[in-house]
Parts: sequence; structure tokens; C-alpha cells
Amino acid sequence: MNFEKHCWAEIDLDALRHNYRLIDRLAGPAKVCAVLKADAYGHGDVMTAQVLAQEGAEWFAVSSLSEALHLRRAGLEQPILVLGHTDPAQAIVLHRQRIIQTVYSPDYAAALSDAAVAARCTVQVHLKVDTGMGRIGFGALGDEAGAVRQLAACWQLPGLEVCGMFQHFSVADSTEPEDIAYTERQHSLFCRVRDALQALGLDTGLTHCCNSAGLVTHPEWGLDLVRAGIILYGIDPSDQVCLPGLRPVLQLKATVSQVKELHPGESVSYGRAFTAEHTMRVATLCAGYADGYPRLLSGKGLVCLRGKAAPVLGRVCMDQMVVDVSAIPEVHSGDEAVLFGTGGPGDTVCTVAAKTGTIPYEILCGVTRRVPRVYREQNRVVEIADFLTQP
Repeated sequence: MNFEKHCWAEIDLDALRHNYRLIDRLAGPAKVCAVLKADAYGHGDVMTAQVLAQEGAEWFAVSSLSEALHLRRAGLEQPILVLGHTDPAQAIVLHRQRIIQTVYSPDYAAALSDAAVAARCTVQVHLKVDTGMGRIGFGALGDEAGAVRQLAACWQLPGLEVCGMFQHFSVADSTEPEDIAYTERQHSLFCRVRDALQALGLDTGLTHCCNSAGLVTHPEWGLDLVRAGIILYGIDPSDQVCLPGLRPVLQLKATVSQVKELHPGESVSYGRAFTAEHTMRVATLCAGYADGYPRLLSGKGLVCLRGKAAPVLGRVCMDQMVVDVSAIPEVHSGDEAVLFGTGGPGDTVCTVAAKTGTIPYEILCGVTRRVPRVYREQNRVVEIADFLTQP
């Protein structure tokens, strides 16, 4: 399979399969729900879903209805849970496409119920309990009994079929003592709410509380379902919470467009942020911040060329960047540079995140849709997703 080698992301499907199997073993009897929001964290949701389905993933989770519909159009039949808000007016779409919607408040539950009744349909829902994350959910932290009453009322709403309930940890990726205690309180509160609802004779369906960090630190809390996100893609939840054996899945690559000498006094890129003090050999790469290579790596990044590290010189531009290849005389136009990814002397996703003051999640999600995803398996290209050239 051919593609234009400009700037592209290589996705290692062997690594993805390896990570899923590792997670599946850790989850034990719990089902694995693969989190595919944000285009599978920048890896491409459809191909990622297809591969994980082959590996046995029984559930998928996304952020929005549009993401769920994208998977349905691609032929994915597994249950899909929308973790965020969906306009209640879309009740009939949720019903027809067999998409499970998160219900997170009495007002939203009532609005979705009214819309389902008006459309003469039933929407399957999972109830979200806020045990301390502080975003969406029936607030149980301040009023546990009140949350139980509000949750119980959802079983009586026409047009809604409660088939699960869940919560989300906020600091499970931290090993600080106060954060460990907070996570334990979240888990305990969720279990008490679940038990109280079951004591009322209500079928809580599939219950789940573990995100990636929760699964790594407390696999015994897996309940019926675990939601695996960042660890699917080979990245640890944090420096403190790690899953041994993960293999990073994505590499961002670019082509060398030009190699030249930079003489003393000559500058590189906008703002003349770098000026050569001696003769240097530099290479221009076909990538920039519009592709997902952060501008904050100006003067900080390390790319890999011919197995050696090449420092970024001057400012990263929208579409191009310059690196120092003085110590790599064999580099020439047309070479492939690894901007970040797996192994080698250059940056990883995690070092890029550290250098730019953010988290690996943002770096992965920042790889833009003008960058083709090139899927490799068993050392060969098996699929290419080029959003700009493919219908």
C-alpha cells in the first residue's frame, strides 16, 4: 500500500493486540470496555475497534453520539456507551442504533424519558454516580441518601431501561497517601449506593467503576466491566501508576525535505530564536504544530533520524521544523524521522508531554486529521486511513 510520505502516524496493531491481552488478563472475570473517544485517542477509532473486536472486546465507550454513530456506520455491532451528554431529542437515534446513554441527573433523566415517550421508543441507559469526580453524575458525596432516592426514581421513568451504573475515579493515578484514601472512599461510596439500590429490589445491571488507573491499582474492583483507555494505547496512567509490559502503539513520523549547511550568524525559523555560532548541518522536516507536534517543543524536542537523536532548532512552525543533524552525516533528503513514539534515542509521547507541561493524553489526541494513520501488523502495512484523500 502506498501513501505520500509527508507527515504520518504509524499505528502498531501488534502492540495494540498485546496491550489488550495484558488488560484482559488483569481484568479477570470483568468484561473489558475499550474507550475509543477522541478517535481512539488519536489512533483512529474504526481500525482500533475492529482489531479490539477481533481480540474479544465486548464493549466500547465514546464521548458523544456522533462518535458512536461513526462506529455503527463502520459496521461495529458491540454495545456502545456514550459517556457524556446527548441531546434528549436524539432518543429515537439512540434507540434505533442500540446505543446506551449515560444518565447523570434527575433533570436529564426526565428530559430523556419525555423524548423517548414522545418518540414511542425505549432508550437503554447507564446511571452515572458522582462519588467525587465533580463533573456529571448524581451527587452522592454530599447527600448519599438523596442520591439513592434520585437514582431509584429512574427505574420508574417510562422510555428508559436502566441496564447499568458507574462512577469515575479522579486521582486513582496517584500514589500519594491522601489520594489513595480518596480513591478508596470513592469506591466505597459507589458500592454503598449500588447495594442500597439493590436492597430496594432494583436490578443495577452492569456496574463499573475502574478506569485505566483504577484497573491497574485495584483489579479486584473490576465488578462487571472495566473501562480501559490510555493503557490500551501503551501509555501508563501516570509516572506513579504503571502497568509493566505495555507497548506504545503510535509513532509520529515525517520526511526530511532538505539538508543543508548553516553558517555562523545564520538563523533558523520565525523570531530568529536560534542563530548558529559555528557551521552546522541541519535538516528540515515536513511537520509542525498543525500536525500535532507541539510548538512548545521549540528548542527542546529530540527527533530520531537513522537511529540517532537530532535536536530541534528554533521555533516549530505550522508545517515545518528544523533539526540539527551535524552528528548524523548520513542523513539526506527523503529520510524518515520519528518525531515521537516508541523506543530509540528521540522523544516518546511521555517525554514530549513532560517537556510541554501536559499529559500524554493531550499529545496523542493532538495528532490532527490531516495526518494519515498507517496501520502496520507483522511488519507490513495493512491499512491506511487518509482523511483528506479518502471519501
